[in-house]
Amino acid sequence: MSAEPHPTLPPVRLHSDAELARDALVAPLFARAVRLARWAGPDTRVDIGGELVAAQLPEAATVLGLDAADPDSAVYASQAWRVAVDTGLVDVTEPEEEERGEGGAGAAGGESGEEGAGGEEGEAGEELSGTAVPGEDLALVTSGAPGDVLDLWLAALDAVLADAAVPDLDDLVDALDAGGEIDFDQLDWNPRREADFLDAVLANLYLLTVSEGGAADRPVPLPVLAASMVVPDGMGDPTDAVLEQVSDTMMRLDDQFRQLEPIGLVEFRPVDEELMTEADDEQIASGAAAGRDDTDEDVSRYGMVRLTPLGLYGVRARMLEAGVEAPAVGEMAGKGADALLDAVSYYPESAAEAEIEAWLAGRDLPAAVAELLDAARGDDEGAPLRRLRCQQALAPAGPEAEPAVRAVLGDPELGGLARVWLAERGAADVPAPDGTMVFWLTVDTIAAQLAADGETEELPLLMETLTAHHTGFFEQVWRVEHPATAYVLEAMGRLHPDKKAAKEARKAAFKARSRRP
Repeated sequence: MSAEPHPTLPPVRLHSDAELARDALVAPLFARAVRLARWAGPDTRVDIGGELVAAQLPEAATVLGLDAADPDSAVYASQAWRVAVDTGLVDVTEPEEEERGEGGAGAAGGESGEEGAGGEEGEAGEELSGTAVPGEDLALVTSGAPGDVLDLWLAALDAVLADAAVPDLDDLVDALDAGGEIDFDQLDWNPRREADFLDAVLANLYLLTVSEGGAADRPVPLPVLAASMVVPDGMGDPTDAVLEQVSDTMMRLDDQFRQLEPIGLVEFRPVDEELMTEADDEQIASGAAAGRDDTDEDVSRYGMVRLTPLGLYGVRARMLEAGVEAPAVGEMAGKGADALLDAVSYYPESAAEAEIEAWLAGRDLPAAVAELLDAARGDDEGAPLRRLRCQQALAPAGPEAEPAVRAVLGDPELGGLARVWLAERGAADVPAPDGTMVFWLTVDTIAAQLAADGETEELPLLMETLTAHHTGFFEQVWRVEHPATAYVLEAMGRLHPDKKAAKEARKAAFKARSRRP
């Protein structure tokens, strides 16, 4: 019996669109982009690439509440303007090609050499500037639905991620050849490779966050994230060469997360700059190793990062766009019980409970219980786990569910489940199951546990408990008409804690295989 295919990522718990949209609007970089879009008007001038002309950067910085005398303010203003343009918050009209040609001729000398080389050159340059006005999408910031705001924010995220994948200025300067051109071979920069690397980093951070017992609201040490990108699976103690790669990757991520924090994707504590000054490469690598094991009490000095709720939404949206199956708790609420049970079959238990609770909310309970029971039927490979999840879904149900449960007491697949539910509530007049139903339910229960969690440490005890009260269990169980009978008996032959019982299970499995190949 093979395992059913299931999502590779656990479901994420997302905030509502309204909450996420509010988070997007207050993300510093996005908020600056909106302010510059509102400021854009007839006097706004842009260059050929749509960037603000240098003369207008101080005014833009002032609009953003920045100190125009601070050299960094022009950088912040320019970055916010690029986001405004890339998201459609601003519409730019660049100089026409013909005008640029005329301007170039005038600058070369024109009719008067002195004027062409003198004061009128700057005026000609200004005349060649393009214009910018608020874009149509700016209105969505205040009058659009939460989904509209989130779409704008996702466009801004794309722009920021593209910038974060570009080498820093020092690397670009080092790669300039004698003619002032960038030597891409020396730079060793491939845009697609860098973008894929950053997407993989965010996917790993997402997985560390949403996994059962994962990071959740706790930040992830930067060395842990770096190691997840570098250290091969199954490696014990990393070699010095691998530790050096972890250290290099850690510093690379430090620079990239500094760029990603202002858009609201992450909360980030950078690598301690004093640490970088004090430590040599070998010490940094050793610190990265300590951070990877999360045993160093001062590991936060090596950087800490966590995805914000908005960041979880953004990374998931990018993964969905790339074709990755990334479920979210609550997305099954509008679907049928069959889709619900198939989906939650492979969810972690807490996520499955939350999904089922969301599905039941607002439904007529008796009708919902009947729909769940009907969806739990079947003899396919996934059916035992569907029945287990159905049983879990019915656990919190009150007396109003009893009529629908009693209605399946005679069902060969659901009768055992119904008796367990009624017995747990002390219901009267519950008919005792016959031997066939007892054996069938035992096989179904173990098959469900194997499908849900594999061969866990607790499973042998469950096997012993289910078989201990039935004399001659293995002499009869191999005849059970259940698709998983042989599969379950083979597992019992491997896992049953009683050696004699394990041997009997293997014999029974052979009989079951012979009876039903």
